[in-house]
Amino acid sequence: MTTPLASEPFGQLPDRGAATLFTLESAVLRVRITDYGGRMVSIEAPDRDGRRGHVLLGFDNVAAYLQYGGSFGTLLGRYANRIAGAVISLDGKTYDLSNNSGADMLHGGAIGFNRVVWSVLTAQAEPVPKLVLTHVSPDGDQGFPGEVTARATYELEADTLALTLEARTTKPTVINLSAHPYFNLASPSVGDVLGHELSIAADAFLPTDAAQIPTGEIHPVAGTPFDFRHPAQLGSRIRHPDPQLFHGLGYDHCFALNTHGARTLKRAARLRDPVTGRVLEIDTDQVGLQVYTGNKLTGAFAGHGGVVYRQSAGLALEAQDFPDAPHHPNFPSTSLEPNDTYRRIIRYRFTVG
Repeated sequence: MTTPLASEPFGQLPDRGAATLFTLESAVLRVRITDYGGRMVSIEAPDRDGRRGHVLLGFDNVAAYLQYGGSFGTLLGRYANRIAGAVISLDGKTYDLSNNSGADMLHGGAIGFNRVVWSVLTAQAEPVPKLVLTHVSPDGDQGFPGEVTARATYELEADTLALTLEARTTKPTVINLSAHPYFNLASPSVGDVLGHELSIAADAFLPTDAAQIPTGEIHPVAGTPFDFRHPAQLGSRIRHPDPQLFHGLGYDHCFALNTHGARTLKRAARLRDPVTGRVLEIDTDQVGLQVYTGNKLTGAFAGHGGVVYRQSAGLALEAQDFPDAPHHPNFPSTSLEPNDTYRRIIRYRFTVG
């Protein structure tokens, strides 16, 4: 008999039952995840002196997530990021999608995977802490074709939290699953992340128009404020007078990790806080990494410990396929056929250095 994960009530959802909070713990990390949106609610990681502290923006109950909205820590689907005009065409048929961001779709529509209670398949503490969640999205959900069965598996081993995302469909469709954790390795209580050092294993990024829809270009990072091939402080680049930084009020762009050949698990990014020494390394087989510097956090609400989340309070690093890929044949395809299984891996490793 396996030992179940520690769990506790996380609040009541109108018309959707109760939410539960699960705790996964190793000798290094303590991670809390709720079945509401499959969200990472908190991550506690040690600094260079071995003191654990919060490194994730989040809230203390489901009511706060309902009130403040946003994508704090959540799973994203059916389609992470944006689809222009909230419309796609498959096999000669046009599908109108949920337009929840002006005329466009963002993160799966008005009721994306971030706004549903996922079913729990496994919640075990041994031999390694594991939480397996599933959600069935019916045919036509938010306008997408096909009934999609999605699965998210969180596993914690020592200093690494692994997330495996899987899906199957009954009809040809498009899918792009991801997660949206906001990190602050210094602790959200100390301010912003502009002193963090970031490196990204990407030679190119996706420019956008003023509505933050990709133009279709895959532009080299060389000679731009988007060149993080070597570690650089976020604050050293974010104020540059680059038109792309104006569009998103800072960084809110997808970096191209791998657009050729087979998907392989590899280093996507490294984030370091020089004050605490905490380091986050992200490995993934996704082709893109959306980097968002919390530009629209206004200070209108507070999270864990009563900390007010202002602009750049956290850095979202979202490993995913390319946004708006259905409209750009030169982007890696996000189509999924009924006989295929979608599977992506994201690993978050916390060390010091």
